[in-house]
Amino acid sequence: MSGSGGSVGVGRVAARAAERFSHLFGEAPAGVWSAPGRVNLIGEHTDYNDGFVLPFALPYRIAAAARPRSDGMLNVTTVGDDGRPQTADPVAVADLEPGSVTGWAAYPSGVSWVLRHEGFLSGADLVFAGDVPAGAGLSSSHALQCATALALLGLAGVELDRPDAPSRTEIARWVQRSENDFVGVPTGLLDQTASLCCVESHVLFLDVRTGAMEQVPFDAAAAGFDVLVIDTRARHSHGDSGYRERRAGCERAAELLGIQALRDVEPSGLDRALAALPEELRPLVRHIVTENERVERTVELLRAGRLGEAGELLTASHTSLRDDYRVSCLELDVAVEAALAAGALGARMTGGGFGGSAIALVPRAERNIIQDKVLAAFAERSLPTPGLFTAVPSPGAGRDA
Repeated sequence: MSGSGGSVGVGRVAARAAERFSHLFGEAPAGVWSAPGRVNLIGEHTDYNDGFVLPFALPYRIAAAARPRSDGMLNVTTVGDDGRPQTADPVAVADLEPGSVTGWAAYPSGVSWVLRHEGFLSGADLVFAGDVPAGAGLSSSHALQCATALALLGLAGVELDRPDAPSRTEIARWVQRSENDFVGVPTGLLDQTASLCCVESHVLFLDVRTGAMEQVPFDAAAAGFDVLVIDTRARHSHGDSGYRERRAGCERAAELLGIQALRDVEPSGLDRALAALPEELRPLVRHIVTENERVERTVELLRAGRLGEAGELLTASHTSLRDDYRVSCLELDVAVEAALAAGALGARMTGGGFGGSAIALVPRAERNIIQDKVLAAFAERSLPTPGLFTAVPSPGAGRDA
């Protein structure tokens, strides 16, 4: 599975992390590792229901420059866009426990805590730099955690993808555990797995229950399309209570239906399952079952080289997330509606909702027109100007230096 080499963005971010490390500590780091943010083409909130997801890695990454420490302390610094370092109070790795670290430093500390329980007890100096937009629903926190995991493992002499090393999927589960149990956010496995396991020019078709993966070729540009990302500037956070409530509702519905997870409801049995549930749980179940079906249909279209036909599925996903799962907001709806009105073949929110980003599948020749109309729609409503960029499937996490 390919790592991070060869991307211009990777080199830039890794170099910035290494330069700031040298400035702070007076010597070069022992190594630099980086991990990307992600876009989820389709398959939202299905991961914690044992379902299907279809992400790809972005060319935007977070890099960790690192060196080992002999005193067992973890010292973490992040460098902002303005170049100013923000350093958290050093903590003893042996003393890390859930709740012992708060704020942004809880994310790398949680990874260190999990690795300690897996037999990797070591201190380190870590300096982070990156260009994944924060709060945009593009998985900046998971990129940070995955870069931390690779850096700490690398300092312990663990070379990724060697036969005696933990697999990328195992590391993804460790990162999930760090966020669930240390940080206290009940995320699924989508984002960590995407950051670690995606490869260039492909989307990752992941069956979360079984762990089965298929790297599906995805070259939108060759087909005459762009995947336009619209960062609405409405800040996204998985820590919000809405995420927890919906996950708890899904788990309650599965319990009432006597199944392991909502993945076990077949589309042909959806009406029967809905009839057996309280009214308030039915929309959640309807979204999960139909979203899994949309992921599988999208994969079939991609395998057949019919990307343009997937647009309707993207839009149907947004409608379901808006109306059944109820995780949209004004900014996301404006982005989707404006893109569709301007000629996008399909559009949807990406990430957990409650803000963040939307994506639109657009004809490449019409991208600028669609982009301008999205900007105009935000301006007409006096909303903050969104960020816009084309998402290109990029390499997953790896060592840079």
